[in-house]
Amino acid sequence: MEENLSIDEYKCPVTFTLSKIGGKWKPIILYLITKGVDRFGIMQRGIDGISKQMLTKQLRELEADGILNRKIYAEVPPRVEYSLTEVGKSLLPVIESMKRWGEANMTPPVEA
Repeated sequence: MEENLSIDEYKCPVTFTLSKIGGKWKPIILYLITKGVDRFGIMQRGIDGISKQMLTKQLRELEADGILNRKIYAEVPPRVEYSLTEVGKSLLPVIESMKRWGEANMTPPVEA
């Protein structure tokens, strides 16, 4: 039997997964959260090149997709912490596999 190779995200499980956690920033955000980085400022400092606007957008998308929880503490100044939902935790093997693949295949940059 031939597999359906449609790129429609609701027909292709790989495309669906990438629509939720793909891109330049989301895997990094998820990886940092697994390492205990749960605050916006620390996250921004840990991701080279991401703007505040982009980090906010990515966090909101991950929250809307049910991957992250956002908890606001009633303090002055307000404190916000992010954590993985059960759905987010189910992605940990995917993120860990990406990490292992990267470690196995990374090569130092060649200097000209």
